[in-house]
Amino acid sequence: MKEKEAEEKNEKKAIIIGAGPAGLTAAHELLNTAIRPVVLEESGEFGGISKTVNYKGNRIDIGGHRFFSKNNEVMKWWDDVMPLQGKPSKDQILLHTEKEVPLPGKADPERTDRVMLLRHRVSRIFYLRSFFDYPISLKLRTFTNMGLARTVKAGFGYLRSMLFKRTEKSLEDFYVNRFGRPLYRMFFEDYTEKVWGVHPSKLGADWGSQRVKGLSITAVLKNMLLPRKGKSDDISQKDVETSLIERFIYPKLGPGQLWETVARDIQPRAEVVTRSKVTRIHVEAGRVVAVDAEENGQTITRPCDYLLSSMPIKDLVAAISGIEVPADVRRVAAGLPYRDFITVGLLVKKLKIENRTKIKTWERRVPDTWIYIQERDVKIGRLQVFNNWSPYMVKDYENTMWIGLEYFCTEGDEMWRMEDRAFIDMAIGELARIDILDPADVLDSTRIKIRKAYPSYFGTYNELDKVKAFLDQIENLYCIGRNGQHRYNNMDHSMLTAMEAVKNIRTNKTSKENVWAVNTEEKYHESKN
Repeated sequence: MKEKEAEEKNEKKAIIIGAGPAGLTAAHELLNTAIRPVVLEESGEFGGISKTVNYKGNRIDIGGHRFFSKNNEVMKWWDDVMPLQGKPSKDQILLHTEKEVPLPGKADPERTDRVMLLRHRVSRIFYLRSFFDYPISLKLRTFTNMGLARTVKAGFGYLRSMLFKRTEKSLEDFYVNRFGRPLYRMFFEDYTEKVWGVHPSKLGADWGSQRVKGLSITAVLKNMLLPRKGKSDDISQKDVETSLIERFIYPKLGPGQLWETVARDIQPRAEVVTRSKVTRIHVEAGRVVAVDAEENGQTITRPCDYLLSSMPIKDLVAAISGIEVPADVRRVAAGLPYRDFITVGLLVKKLKIENRTKIKTWERRVPDTWIYIQERDVKIGRLQVFNNWSPYMVKDYENTMWIGLEYFCTEGDEMWRMEDRAFIDMAIGELARIDILDPADVLDSTRIKIRKAYPSYFGTYNELDKVKAFLDQIENLYCIGRNGQHRYNNMDHSMLTAMEAVKNIRTNKTSKENVWAVNTEEKYHESKN
C-alpha cells in the first residue's frame, strides 16, 4: 500500500479545465502516457456546448452538431468510442428506407445505445416565407422563390463582385467578394447580425475564412456539375467543401451522449471532478505549479505538472497569479467579447410547413435538421427539428415533433433578462407570425440559457496575439478548444487542439504554434491526412 501511495505521489499530473470536447479528448489521449489527467468541470454536465439536455425524455442538442471531419484521426477516434450503425434505425424502419443508403458499420441502434447513426444532411434557409437551399443552390426553385427582379439583380451583383474585388478588411467584404452585394444582403447580412449582435462590416474577415473557407458561387457550381469520386458508402466526402457535405454521423442520443460515454470510459484511470470552478492559477518560474478550485463551498488546491485550459481566455488571464500580467494583456483579455445563446424547446403535434422535397419523411414532416430563419420581422436565428437528427431524441417520435428555437443574445441584455414564460410565449408568437406553427399545437415547452457559447470576432479580438504571446511564455500551459483559444472552432478542430497539445507533452515540444495553428493554417483547413 505504501509503495502505491509513493508511486501516486510521484506520478505526474495534468490538470484539464473543462469537460467539453477539447478537455475530454485531452484526458483520453493522456491515458496512453505516464501522466494522470485530472479534469475539472464547473458544471455538472459533460460536453460543454456540445452537451445534450434531456427534458422529460425529449433531448435537445444545444446548437446542433454534425459529426463530420476530413481528419482521419478524428473520424477514427469517434468510431472507436461509438461504432457506426450497420442496421436500420427507427425512422428508416418506419419509412422502409433502410436499403437506400449502405450502412457500413456493425452496431444495431434498435438494440444498443452506443452507436453512431448515419444521417442525411438537409439544412435550408427560410426567407420570404419560402425555403431556399443552404448553401444557396442554382436550382430553378431558388430563382422562382427570389422572383425575376431579385434574380437579375443578384446576377449582375455577382458579376460585379468578380470584376471588382474588395480588400477583405471585414466579414462583409468576404461575403460580397464571393456572392455579390445583392445575395449578401438577402442571405448573409441580417442573419450574421442576429448571430453576433454587430454588423458584418464590424467583424473580422478571418471569421469567414475559418468558418466557410472555400464556399462561394464557384464552389456551388463545382459541386453541382462535377461528379464526386469515391464509393457510395464513403462518408468522408473529402473532396467536398464542409458547407456542402451531404451526410454526417450522429450519436443515437445526441452529442452529449458521446462525451458522457468518454467521461465514463476514462475513469478510474483519469480523475473527473464536476462542480469544480477554477478560481486561481499559481505560476512560479514560468510554470503552472497548482490550481485553486471551488468545490462544495471549499477552495481545493491541486498541484500539477501540466495545465490544459479550455476555459475562456478572459477568465484564464484573470485567474493567473504569481507572475506579473502586463496591463495591456489584461486589457485585451478582459475586452474579448462573447455571444450567448438561448434555446426554446417546443413539443408540438405538428408544424404548418410540410415536406415538399423528394426526401421521404414521416407524416410529411420537413426533412431539415435545422432551418436558418432569415425573416427580418423576427428575432429567432435558427430552428432545429430534433426528430431529424435522431428519432431517438424524441420520446414519442411517431406522434410529436420536438423542435428547438435558437436565439443569439448577450448576457444581461433584454432577451437574456426576460422571464422564461414571457420568452417562450414570444418565441411561439414569432413562429406563428411567419406561418411555421399554430400555437394551439404546442404541447410543452422549456427554455435553456448558455453563457459564452460563441467567441466573437470584434472588440479587442484583433489584439489577441498579445495575449497569446504572454500565455505561451508559461511553459506547461496549453490553451485548447473553442473558448480556450477564443476561436469559433467546429468540434473536430477543438478536439485537434487537444490532440496537438498532448503530442507536444509527449515529445517535450516547447513551441505552442501547432496548437494555435489548428483551423488557421492550410495544414489544418479540412485536413485530408
